[in-house]
Amino acid sequence: MTELKPLKKPEITHSQLVRYAGASGDFNPIHTVVPIGEAAGLGGVIAHGMLVMGMAGEALADWFPRKNLRKFKVRFNKMTRPGEKLTIEGKAIGETMEGNEKRLIGEVSVKNDAGELKLKGEFQVKF
Repeated sequence: MTELKPLKKPEITHSQLVRYAGASGDFNPIHTVVPIGEAAGLGGVIAHGMLVMGMAGEALADWFPRKNLRKFKVRFNKMTRPGEKLTIEGKAIGETMEGNEKRLIGEVSVKNDAGELKLKGEFQVKF
């Protein structure tokens, strides 16, 4: 099992969530309007899951040539909030053959500074 170099992200900000809403087209107010998030029982706004997944994808692109990515799937575990700092970790766990292509199988996870798991996923890259 080979550990990959962790990617540390700066603190999630409310402004970042507003910008991401505009870029993604996901204007659900639980991501941008604090009173709506509070009324929904969330204690404020929460980050878009796809923003967190995109950060995991950024780490994959740092670890491997982007063109070699073949599979990437994730499961969301906990909500992410403004003020949290996230770290993306990965490890190679095996190899497989798909047709004539040799692939590395790996796992990726996103945790905050308190160690709470936000996202866990699997990936395959050609090598």
